[in-house]
Amino acid sequence: MPRATIADVARVAGVSIKTASRVLNREPHVSAAKQAMVEQAILSLNYRPSQIARSLKGSRSFQIALLYDNPSAAYFQAMHDGARQLCDASGFRLMTQAFSVHAPTMVGEIIALIDDMHVEGLILSPPLTDCCPLLEALDARRVPFVRIAPTVALERAGFTLMDDMSAAEEATAHLISLGHRAIGFVRGHPDHGAASQRFEGYRRALERAGLAFDEALTAQGAFTFASGREAAAELLEREDRPSAIFASNDDMAAGVLAYAHEAGIDVPADLSIMGFDDNQIAQMIWPPLTTIRQPVQALAYGAARLLLDRLETGRDATMTFDFELIQRGSTCARTLQDD
Repeated sequence: MPRATIADVARVAGVSIKTASRVLNREPHVSAAKQAMVEQAILSLNYRPSQIARSLKGSRSFQIALLYDNPSAAYFQAMHDGARQLCDASGFRLMTQAFSVHAPTMVGEIIALIDDMHVEGLILSPPLTDCCPLLEALDARRVPFVRIAPTVALERAGFTLMDDMSAAEEATAHLISLGHRAIGFVRGHPDHGAASQRFEGYRRALERAGLAFDEALTAQGAFTFASGREAAAELLEREDRPSAIFASNDDMAAGVLAYAHEAGIDVPADLSIMGFDDNQIAQMIWPPLTTIRQPVQALAYGAARLLLDRLETGRDATMTFDFELIQRGSTCARTLQDD
């Protein structure tokens, strides 16, 4: 198949080549309807403008970077897919790079990446999104950036956000509505601001239901399968083990489920398990996870749009997204035998 051209895009979208070019270059004075038609044509034709030809016309690289430090491969993949979808439709190249938030050289390495690769702007994902030394360095260099799910310094740059606290509260309330009273909780990685928000949502739901918070029913995790399994061992080896466990991401919930299977604990008859994210693993394990659907792909797509808008207009903006509780087979009503 020959490579699609801007003329092909204009033909499929039913607009002029000039209009298609304006959409591609994110120029003003194009109606929302025509912009949507052109973007759809770009996707259907898998159109990719020549980055070399575009950069030769000026000093721009048309390249942005998505930076991450997250142990969940499913979470990162969803972020990458969302951001790349918008970049492909807009004629930008997306670079992804992992950095350790604890590395003493992290800030310098990111600045070097910007300089060496001529990156025009950055999308920061958790926990980099809350790294104040990095934010300060980017501000000092006047590097455009946007943040996914920040929890501190919200006045700094544009961002996309979901209400993790309310989502965790609703998840815990769901378990309470099923009759569970001893509800264990597996905390997320302490470097991630969302982990503390989910924990507070869990506590808030208990308080609203008139249930006492018990520190012994919580275990520390790290957003990994292995840490979820270790947390399950800690919680389920108790003589008065919980009848339900809420793990603050799906990878850890899968670890809890694996340990329950190995220990001969029936899920959900003897133990209900709740996750958070609704990533691929939630439907691959048995029973499939009841979980909170976090729109990770949409958060990243929105962040890419905010960044490209920031590059063109110099203005920051924010987007908020809704969550959804997805009921599957890993939870059920607490039975009388649990008493």
